[in-house]
Amino acid sequence: MRTRRPGRWVILLVTALTAAPVAACGAKPEAAARPHATAGPSATATHSAAEERAAREAALAAYSGYLAASRAASRRSDPRHPELAKFLADPLLTRVRLAIREAKEHGAVRTGTFVSDPTVTSVSLDSVPATVEIQDCLDTTGYRLVDAKTKRVVPGSGGGRHLATATATRYHGRWLINYGAGHEDQPC
Repeated sequence: MRTRRPGRWVILLVTALTAAPVAACGAKPEAAARPHATAGPSATATHSAAEERAAREAALAAYSGYLAASRAASRRSDPRHPELAKFLADPLLTRVRLAIREAKEHGAVRTGTFVSDPTVTSVSLDSVPATVEIQDCLDTTGYRLVDAKTKRVVPGSGGGRHLATATATRYHGRWLINYGAGHEDQPC
């Protein structure tokens, strides 16, 4: 089995983590193109605290769903797992699916658990589309890439505690995670 740089699996886990969240994130998670929101016609509009709170809660729920869906899809080596599309949007959805498919082609799956402690760092309801930025301290020390047949841990696939960031974007009233990056060089 050919191994890949295991740190990529964290945010696509998050496949990260997901990868799985967190997981596995393309060639270089930080290099992924990040969409830029633009101010809409009502850029000067103000939103109530209740609207902002609702956006925060919905974005964190989408993030939590993303991590859970990525973990489940990675455990089963199923890049078409139906839960992925419930919580992810492109370009992150495609990156997660590719990472899971790549692991499957190399006979690997993700096992174990990780700990997530996300917080919202900004809410932009006036941008088009509306976005919420999330920062997380992921602890992936118990989340491993293993050979699907032998269940042996793939050398070098150990995890740790590091910063992860994500963007939740509102599409037609639904909050979906469309950007995510693991910052393994930034412990937390």
